[in-house]
Amino acid sequence: MIDTPEATVNHACDCHVHIYELERYPLASTSTFGPPQASWQDYTAVQRRLGLTRAILVQPTGYGYDNRCMLDALALSDGAARGIAIVRSDAPMAQLQEMHDAGVRGVRFMMIPGSGGLLGWDDLELLARRIAEFGWVINLQLDGRDLAQFEARLRALPCLLTIDHIGKFLEPVGTDHPGFQSLLRLLDAGRTWVKVSAPYETSRIGPPNYDDVSMLARALVAANPERCLWASNWPHPNRKPVPDDRDMLELLSLWASDQSARRMVLSDNAAKLYGFDT
Repeated sequence: MIDTPEATVNHACDCHVHIYELERYPLASTSTFGPPQASWQDYTAVQRRLGLTRAILVQPTGYGYDNRCMLDALALSDGAARGIAIVRSDAPMAQLQEMHDAGVRGVRFMMIPGSGGLLGWDDLELLARRIAEFGWVINLQLDGRDLAQFEARLRALPCLLTIDHIGKFLEPVGTDHPGFQSLLRLLDAGRTWVKVSAPYETSRIGPPNYDDVSMLARALVAANPERCLWASNWPHPNRKPVPDDRDMLELLSLWASDQSARRMVLSDNAAKLYGFDT
């Protein structure tokens, strides 16, 4: 466990983790890159090192609609994890119920071009209506610069929404950018959360503090700490060099200087959103 205020937070949750069991579960033909082997057992070592106890397992695009690897890891977690699946928009309600019983609490939409995402904008409203019945969340990743054009559509969704990686602005922007202002308004509306995570994916400045992206993370936490979630993005697929998970967690102290805000971002918000307390 690391010696930081974050490590003492009860039920600290990592809200974006990918599991890959490459020998047991081959990648789909739609996979766009070769990820590392990263089992649930491997991840529990990360948890112990960082003092985390809960996790959200996000279905990798490399597995497409085959959720077996993620579901197996959910079973191994013994209730300490929840899952985000990728399902077809016409998936039977019985399948969704079965996934819910296994710990799934959302569906992933990956809208970054070339990322291997299977669900598109045409699937959004239909699937949102179907999963709203279960209290699930849409887990959306897109270029944050496009948020302004989709803001009204996202606000109208009947289900909850999370947005990945500080908005994932593929070109660093200022806090006055229309897309970032849309993100703030979505959080203000009360049914959207954002993951303050993976600044290395879009930063042009780079480590140790990723100042061009950390500026946005600080603004999000300052404006709406009750709508922010922390995540490691372990095992950092397709990133070289691989960032250190300890460094990623310690960045939260820069983004949320207030201890009560850190507790919300690390524990309280995830517990409510993903149903750990029910």
